[in-house]
Amino acid sequence: MNLNKLLRKNIQTLKPYSSARDEYTGKAMVYLDANENPFNQPYNRYPDPLQREVKEKISVIKNIAANQIFLGNGSDEPIDLLIRAFCEPGVDNIVTIDPTYGMYQVAADISGVELCKVSLNKNFDLDTAKIIAKTNINSKLIFLCSPNNPTGNSLNKEAILNIVKSFKGIVIIDEAYIDFAPEKSLLPQLNSFENLVILQTFSKAWGVAGIRLGMAFASPEIINILNKIKYPYNINILTQQKAMELLSKKEEVKSWVNQIITERKKMAELLGKFPFVLKIYPSDTNFLLVKMHDANGIYNYLVDEGIIVRDRSKVHLCENSLRITIGTSNENEILINALKQLI
Repeated sequence: MNLNKLLRKNIQTLKPYSSARDEYTGKAMVYLDANENPFNQPYNRYPDPLQREVKEKISVIKNIAANQIFLGNGSDEPIDLLIRAFCEPGVDNIVTIDPTYGMYQVAADISGVELCKVSLNKNFDLDTAKIIAKTNINSKLIFLCSPNNPTGNSLNKEAILNIVKSFKGIVIIDEAYIDFAPEKSLLPQLNSFENLVILQTFSKAWGVAGIRLGMAFASPEIINILNKIKYPYNINILTQQKAMELLSKKEEVKSWVNQIITERKKMAELLGKFPFVLKIYPSDTNFLLVKMHDANGIYNYLVDEGIIVRDRSKVHLCENSLRITIGTSNENEILINALKQLI
């Protein structure tokens, strides 16, 4: 794949900003290169712009080379950067599924790039032929979220790989919820496809949505492009420190995931007993999409009770549905008890 044919011309010729910490790596006795305040260490220092220590640790856990990892301010940053790198505003377009994660649309709109949607079928799965048929000579990116948000299901892996093989542009698989799914990540396939980008995040299974840390995995060539156009110090030192701490707690994170999966099954059974619940969609995530009679009325009732869920009724194919995140057993019990008052 010739990346230069996909890249915007201005990105090809762009000379990236070079920070003081880009020009020198390693340890030194005295740092007088970055106009930093010499007091209040270590927070007086700019963070490593390439987050090398964090990437090395992720590399071991994910079995992916460190030069194939990009760290962003949430997954939203690599989503935005991929659009800015490959899509010429007013000319190029992006293809994605519907319904799916809303930030693909927002990021495309901000960059002035058309986003073309292909509806999922009634089982919330995709049709490879329809996706490819929606593309044209100006289609640069395809975004596929699997497990998908807000539907909760994993997309057919064979269909995803057929799209990766068929499409001449970049295919981005957003695996934000992959840790909760029986399906395995597509990361082992990464080196088989030059046009594949996989997104993951620390926000879900790792339990640190507050530090805003997303991961993009791709070929070194694509990672170099993202590094070229990102802001110099996009991941602050506190986030890097917290990530290093958490990456040493794999077993604890695994325990959290197992508890959430157990609670997900329990919640599906309990919610299914309510007469106003019409359907509970299969979920490979840390949430359930639940179709109800009068979802908006139930949503407002829960708000009054101090319980916040997400009303997805206005989303394509999700009419009269609430998206309910799986909480602790105590939080889930509070929700169930509140819903019992409606019977």
